[in-house]
Amino acid sequence: MRSAWIAGLTLLGCVASAADLPGSSDLEGLARFPQSQIVGFKQDSDVERIYPLDSIRRISGKLRMSDQVNATGDLLAITYQLPDHHSGIEAFSQAREQLVEQGAQLLYWCEGRACGSSSLWANQIFQRSMLYGPEAQQAFLLARVPAEADDLVALYGITRGNGRPYLQVERLQSATPLGVIRPNPATLLRQLESTGELRLPLLPAEPVADWAALLANVLRLDSTIRISLGGEGAPAWREALVAERISARRLELDDGDEAGLSIMLLR
Repeated sequence: MRSAWIAGLTLLGCVASAADLPGSSDLEGLARFPQSQIVGFKQDSDVERIYPLDSIRRISGKLRMSDQVNATGDLLAITYQLPDHHSGIEAFSQAREQLVEQGAQLLYWCEGRACGSSSLWANQIFQRSMLYGPEAQQAFLLARVPAEADDLVALYGITRGNGRPYLQVERLQSATPLGVIRPNPATLLRQLESTGELRLPLLPAEPVADWAALLANVLRLDSTIRISLGGEGAPAWREALVAERISARRLELDDGDEAGLSIMLLR
């Protein structure tokens, strides 16, 4: 990542392995999984990437998804082979947690069969046939880098049918502004249930209609959860969610007055 993001990351990973592909290197600032080695490496400019924001499938011979991000720019793509006694999802989770800790905005996160065809992920999205494996053993994440809004990081973990695990890590520095990309509702719910909180520091104190609708959709995916809203605009956001027909009994308020909106899961 560029300097502003790199400065905030903690380097906890292993040093480069002697078995790494010659000329390869890690994504700076993202710790590699212990005892993993680089078996695929690409660094190039003016590369076009299509990253799904939903499950992928093939219909009439064409790649299909309900939403996606198209970007062209400088690409760094690294394929790690992991120790056989670990899994691709295990390494994926370690990398995802590092991104979340540094404030990356998760745009799409899926695991298992919810991601769609592993063959399409391997051959169509990443152009790495070695990443093909059972759909139940895969996970994908697309995140936007906090300090560089036009940088994307993609993670794909897989354990092949022969038990060999891999992690694909990509960074794309888009040559043009990406514009507004709203997270997938299921991704926000997964993040909320996984970490217990959602922090949205860029949201204004005055609710925005499309974000109010998005957050309402998140809460509709699991009608049993209750949340607490924090931030200087929390009371207004609560009213906006009630206007979206979310029960007021599910929405409490925190005393915090920080910028943006924070959402805490009430256990």
